[in-house]
Amino acid sequence: MEKILIKLEKHITSAQEGLKKIDCEKKLDEFRVKSMGRKSQLTNILRSIKDLKTEEKVLVGKKANEIKGKLENMIENKMAELQKKKVSKLAETEWIDVTVPGKGHKPGHLHPTTQMMEYAEDIFQDMGFEIVYPNEIDDDYHNFTSLNMPEGHPARDAWDTFWTEEEHVMITHTSSMQNRILKSGSPPIRAIVPGKCFRNEATDARHEHTFYQFEGVYVDKGITLSDMIGTLQAFFNSFYERDLKVKFTPDFFPFVEPGGMVSLECVLCRGKGCRVCKYTGWLEILGCGMIHPNVLKEAGIDHKTYTGFAWGFGLERLIMLKYNIEDVRLFHSGDLRFVKQF
Repeated sequence: MEKILIKLEKHITSAQEGLKKIDCEKKLDEFRVKSMGRKSQLTNILRSIKDLKTEEKVLVGKKANEIKGKLENMIENKMAELQKKKVSKLAETEWIDVTVPGKGHKPGHLHPTTQMMEYAEDIFQDMGFEIVYPNEIDDDYHNFTSLNMPEGHPARDAWDTFWTEEEHVMITHTSSMQNRILKSGSPPIRAIVPGKCFRNEATDARHEHTFYQFEGVYVDKGITLSDMIGTLQAFFNSFYERDLKVKFTPDFFPFVEPGGMVSLECVLCRGKGCRVCKYTGWLEILGCGMIHPNVLKEAGIDHKTYTGFAWGFGLERLIMLKYNIEDVRLFHSGDLRFVKQF
């Protein structure tokens, strides 16, 4: 037993001396394996304990654990010392002044669709509208039925709809929020719904299966078609930063009556006629109209007391006109040459 204890003391002394000569983490790891590993001197010493008496095994085992603990602490302290020296050396040789302005650094920026969405939101907020964001996946009731399009209604065929296996809808328009908005409080109600929409259709320079739409609703006493036209004209004047003419032409939409299309004086040729506006001087921009009495009743609003209007426009189309972009597919192409222009 005495010989084993002496070997243990010599082992820890030898380890202390050996650690003083180590100057890198790699050598320290090699030292750890040599002094404490399965084939180390410490392991060989402990294997000889089996020949001792029971009470001697207890004493030697306790001493061995003390030695092992000391070795672990010594190695940890040495590692901390080496890392501190390494960091100090890096600080001297690779010092960086983080206050110096970068050279040639081009930070990222928001996508043009996001920029214009926030810009349009700000315009409507200044006009007193609140913002409500849609559910991109919704139910049939809110996307169709609540908007005066019950099952079997022919107007449903105008939308090529994506359906989930659970019979939910990838929303075809942000009008899917209209019923919820009308039920959320008492008039006056002013809200816009900017969000992503989906339609199962072929893509080309003017059509995308995924696009952004702005739905808008305004309900109060005495609201007329003139209020709607004035509201939309005020928005377009702000969005395009100049006074523009608008006109309303009748059209059919099941959720408005009367309904129609609002056309905007061509922002490219200023109404003189060009290839984009087919030399008419006008561009059809959005569908709109006075909210149908059935839609108001479905939301629990007295259609004899209150009236309102609603509209919906595609955001990308407005951006295309603002910046003379010829292909809507560029917005989702991921082409940095396009994105970096904005």
